[in-house]
Amino acid sequence: MIGDAVTISAYPKIGACLKIGAANQRDNAAWDGSRGRAVGSRPISARSLCLKMIVLVACSATGCAGYQFGSASLFRPGIRTVHVPIVRNETFRHDLGIRLTEAIVKEVERRTPYKIVSDPNADSILTCTISNQTKQVLTETENDDPRALDTAISVRATWTDRQGQLLMQNSITPVGDGMITFGQDARFVPEAGQSIDTANQAAIENLAERIVSQMEMRW
Repeated sequence: MIGDAVTISAYPKIGACLKIGAANQRDNAAWDGSRGRAVGSRPISARSLCLKMIVLVACSATGCAGYQFGSASLFRPGIRTVHVPIVRNETFRHDLGIRLTEAIVKEVERRTPYKIVSDPNADSILTCTISNQTKQVLTETENDDPRALDTAISVRATWTDRQGQLLMQNSITPVGDGMITFGQDARFVPEAGQSIDTANQAAIENLAERIVSQMEMRW
């Protein structure tokens, strides 16, 4: 049965597996005869045990043991450290760059196995630039005062290794210099106690989540 697929003599561990499985079956049969029926977990048959051993041997030969499973498989195994320079800000709201930098650092530490370092010679560098920030009135009161407004922030980001190779290549809209463009808006209502600062912070946190998501590998 098993010999049709593999040569048992070529795999001494599989031969031993057959003997162990057969012994388990004999012991279980004797126990069943004296007690009436088995209670609890079922014993592993010789065939099942040997098939599992064959799979392990095949995986070792073909290299499938090198695959990663779980959340670790989402990230690049050759990258351990990430340097995040202060985000460059090309808008008139000068605090946006620092706030986005802090949000990205927190998100990388929270969701990835990478370590944030201040050394520019890290395994990789995540560089971001805030290129635009706009505010738009959506609705007005009877006195023409703004009731609901929208703020929008645009960011360009790139992630490279020490050799300058692009590591972030999963976006739909890459620009000419290898950077990826992200846009995020957030609504705020002054009458409800909300401000453009709170809306910008919400947009920044969403941008950080999206940027770090693009650091994951895709199948």
